[in-house]
Amino acid sequence: MTQSATLKTQAPKADYKMDDARANVDPKPQLESDAYRPADKLARKAALVTGGDSGIGAAAAIAFAKEGADVAIVYHSSDDDAQTVADRIRELGRRTLVFKGDVGDESFCQGVVGNIVAEWGRLDVLVNNAGEQTPQKSILDITQAQLVRTFQTNIFSMFFLAKAALPHLSQGGTIVNTTSVTAYQGSPQLLDYSATKGAITAFTRSLSENEEFVKRGIRVNAVAPGPIWTPLNPASYGPDSDEVRHFGESVPMGRPGQPYELAPAYVFLASDDSSYVSGQVIHVNGGTVVNS
Repeated sequence: MTQSATLKTQAPKADYKMDDARANVDPKPQLESDAYRPADKLARKAALVTGGDSGIGAAAAIAFAKEGADVAIVYHSSDDDAQTVADRIRELGRRTLVFKGDVGDESFCQGVVGNIVAEWGRLDVLVNNAGEQTPQKSILDITQAQLVRTFQTNIFSMFFLAKAALPHLSQGGTIVNTTSVTAYQGSPQLLDYSATKGAITAFTRSLSENEEFVKRGIRVNAVAPGPIWTPLNPASYGPDSDEVRHFGESVPMGRPGQPYELAPAYVFLASDDSSYVSGQVIHVNGGTVVNS
C-alpha cells in the first residue's frame, strides 16, 4: 500500500539550497547492488527513513524493504524520485507511506509519526537521514537564515522525530542517525554543515544513554559517511565544479562511495545483528582513519 501525504509546515523558507537538481545528476547514484543477499533481518518491522527519496536514504529504505520491513519515507521536494523509491518498495512486496514536507518543522514530524502508527499500528526503526548543505568560502557569507535553516534540517529534525517516536517505538526499537566524516575532520567550506554533524554525533551518544530510551531497550547509533555520490553534491557545488569533478579522489580508495555501499551499515544497526551496539558510529568513508 502506498499513501502520499503532505502535512502543513510552518518553518521559514529562507535562502537555502536543497538538492533539487538531483534529476540532472550524471552518473546516477547506485542505490542497489546485485551482490546484496537479504535474510529477513527486519521482517515484520515498520521503519521511517527521512531523506528517503534519493541517495543514502533511498538505498537504506530499499535495503530495509528487501529485509522484510514496511518503509515510510519522508522527502522535501523531489516528487518523481520519491515515487520511484515507493514503487521499488512495493515491487519488493512491502508496504510504503510517503510524506512530503519539512523535517525542520516539529508539527510536521509529529504528524508523520502519528500517521505511520495510525496506519500500521507500530514503529520499530527511525532513520534520521535528511540533511542539507550550502558551501560558503567565508564565514562572513553565512547568513543567519542559512545557519538557522541548516541546523533546523540537520539536527533539530532529529530532536523532533526522536520526541515524536519515543512513545511509539516498540520495545527494543532502533534509531540510526546520519552524521558525517566532516564531524571529525571538519570542512572549511561547510562550517555550519560540519557543526551540525558534530552535534549529531554528540546527540547520538547522549540519546543512547538517556534513561527513557535505555529502559525501553531502544538502541541509538549513527553512520558517518565519507564522500558518497548523491544528488546533494552537484546540487550544492554545481555539476561542472572542481569539487564535483574530483569528488572522492582524496580518500585512500581514491573514489566516491555509492549509496548502496552504506545500506548494509544501516541494516546492521537497525536489526538484531547489532543487539549489543549502542552509542556508536560506523565510519563508511573509503578508508579514511577516524580516531574518535
